[in-house]
Amino acid sequence: MLPLFIHIRFLDLLDIILVAFLFYQLYRLVRGTIAINIFVGIFGVYLFWLLVKALNMELLSSILGQFIGVGVIALIIVFQQEIRKFLLILGGRYRTKQWRFFNKYFSKETKKWDDAVLTEIVSACESMSETKTGALMVFVRKSELGSVIETGDTLNADISARLLGSIFFKNSPLHDGAVIIAENKIKAARCILPTTENIYLPAKYGMRHRAAVGMTEKTDALTVVVSEETGEISLSVEGELLSGLKPDELHTRLDLNLN
Repeated sequence: MLPLFIHIRFLDLLDIILVAFLFYQLYRLVRGTIAINIFVGIFGVYLFWLLVKALNMELLSSILGQFIGVGVIALIIVFQQEIRKFLLILGGRYRTKQWRFFNKYFSKETKKWDDAVLTEIVSACESMSETKTGALMVFVRKSELGSVIETGDTLNADISARLLGSIFFKNSPLHDGAVIIAENKIKAARCILPTTENIYLPAKYGMRHRAAVGMTEKTDALTVVVSEETGEISLSVEGELLSGLKPDELHTRLDLNLN
C-alpha cells in the first residue's frame, strides 16, 4: 500500500534551497552575455536526453549519454570566464565581510582611505565633470591588481585634484587609459582594463564605461568614470553601474565601499 503522505526532511528543503540559489547565481553571471545562449542550449539537450531515456530509445539515449558524460568538462571550458568571475566574487565578498567583522570588534585601526584623499578625488571628478574631461579611475580593495598596474606607467604619487586633472587632460600623454589608486596613492596611469561582455549595457556608454564595468566584473575593485560626452559621473561595483552621481553622493559611496 502506498503511503498517503510524502515525508520531507529539513535537509531536503535545505537541498532544494541551495540548488535554487546556485542556479540563480549562475543565471546572474551569464545574464546579458553570449554564454546565456550556450547555457540554454546545453540545458535543452539535457532535457531532451531525459525524455529519450524515459521513452527507452536506446541508440539515441546512448549517444546523448556520452555527450552528457563529458558535459562537466565541456561546461568548465565554455564557462571558464564565468566560473572565474563567480569564484572571484565569492572570495572577495567572503574576505570583505570577514575583515569588516574583525575590524569592527577586534581592531582599533583607522580607516584605510583618508577622508582628505577622498575629498581630493571627488573634487577632481567634479571639476572634470564640469569641463567634460573623460576620466577612468580604479580603486584597489583586496586584490592588488599587479598585472593591471604593469600595463601602464608607474607613478606612486600623492593624490591631489590638480594632479588627477593634469593626468586626464586631453593633451596629456597619460590621459588614455585608467589610473590605479591604492593605499592613498596614485600607483599607475595609462593602464589597460578588460571590457565587459554584457550585451545589455546601454549603447550610450562608451569604452570607458565598458572597461569600468568589466574591471569590477573580473576583480573586487571599484571604478569611477567621468563621461567625456556628458560629464556624467558614474561608479561601478561588482559589475553594476551607478550613473548620474552628484559629488556628495560619490563621496558617500566611495567611503562606504572602500572603508
